[in-house]
Amino acid sequence: MSPSASMPPMATDMIARRAFLAGLAATALPRMGWADIGSPAFLAAGKAADGFVLHGLSGVGQSLFQIPLSARGHAAAGHPHQAIAVAFARRPGTYGLVIDCAGGSVLHHLDPPIGRQFNGHGAYSADGALLMTSEVVAKGSAGRIGLWETDTYRRIGEWDSGGIGPHDIKRLPDGRIVVANGGIQTDPADRAKLNLATMRPNLTLLSATGEVLDRAELPTGLRKNSIRHLALLPGKIAFAMQWEGDAAERVPLLGLWTPGADAILCPPDDDFAFAMKGYAGSIAATQDGTRIALTSAPGGVVMLFDETGRQIACHARADLSGVAAIGGGFVVTDGSGTTWRAQDDGLALLSRHPLAWDNHLVGLSPA
Repeated sequence: MSPSASMPPMATDMIARRAFLAGLAATALPRMGWADIGSPAFLAAGKAADGFVLHGLSGVGQSLFQIPLSARGHAAAGHPHQAIAVAFARRPGTYGLVIDCAGGSVLHHLDPPIGRQFNGHGAYSADGALLMTSEVVAKGSAGRIGLWETDTYRRIGEWDSGGIGPHDIKRLPDGRIVVANGGIQTDPADRAKLNLATMRPNLTLLSATGEVLDRAELPTGLRKNSIRHLALLPGKIAFAMQWEGDAAERVPLLGLWTPGADAILCPPDDDFAFAMKGYAGSIAATQDGTRIALTSAPGGVVMLFDETGRQIACHARADLSGVAAIGGGFVVTDGSGTTWRAQDDGLALLSRHPLAWDNHLVGLSPA
C-alpha cells in the first residue's frame, strides 16, 4: 500500500519540502555536537533508585551524562549531527522526549495523534531534518510511521508501515527505510495479544518518501515468529524474532534479508536450540557485517553469528538484554547494571552502575 492511502495527494512532496526547510532553519541555530559532550558511543535507558533515566555511555560503558525520564524508557534515536536524542516510552507508549544531551533539558514533548500509540523506536533522516517514529493505530494495531520535522518537532504527516504492529525501524545508507512489522494486534489498554492464530509479521522496505518497495514474509509454519528488531549489514538486513507459539517447538530467532529475495532463517546449533527460550530481545551487527549478536533476557544468553547466520558462540549471563556493536565486537548490558564486552571468546566486564538497564543499547554514529 502506498502512502497515498493515508495522506492527501502531493503530501509526500510537501513533507520533503518542509523537512528541507526545517533543516535549513535548524542550521541557523548553533547546537552542540556529540563530540562536544565526549562523543558517547551509546544511549541506554534504565531504572535507578530514584526513577527512570537515560544515559550516554562511552565505548567502555562509562556514563558521560544521565537525564531523568518521566516513565520507563525503551529505545532512543540519536540525531546524526547534534547532541540531541529522542527517548521513547516502552510500547505501547504515549511519550517521546526530545532531549538536549549537552544541557540535560527536555526540548520538546512528542505526543502521538489521538488514537495512536508510539511503539518504542524511531530513526532520523541522514541530514537530521526528519524524525520517523514507529506507531500503531490503537484500535486494531495497524502500523504507521509518524513524520516530524526537527526544527520545532511538529508532526507533518505519516506513512503506512506496511503491516500490523511495527516495532523497530532503520534507515539504510541510501535513505530507504526498513520496518519490522511484528504482526501482533494488541489491546490498547493492557497489551493483551489478540490475533496470534492469524498473525502475519513482515519486513517492509519503504522509499525515502514512503512508498512500499518490497516486503518479505515468513513461511506459513513460522508466522507466529514476531519480527521485532533490526540490524544493518552491508547489503542486507538482520532481524530478530520472538516466538508466540508452542514453547516446545524449535524455531530460528535470527533471519537475514536481502531486498529482492526471500528471507533466510538461521537456526542455532543443535546444542543451543532452546537457549534463548523463544525470545530474541536485541540485535546488533558489526560495521563490516562479519558478526551478528542476539540477546535473550529470559534465556540469559548472547549468541554470536557470522554474516551467513552460522552460530559462532553462546555466552551466558543473567538478564542480558541490550547490545550494540563497537569495533569488531559488542557491548552488552544486563538487568543488574553491568556492561560487558562480548567477543567470540567470551564476556569481559567493562563497568557497573547502580541501576537496572532496560531493553536496548542504542549505538551512536556521530557525523
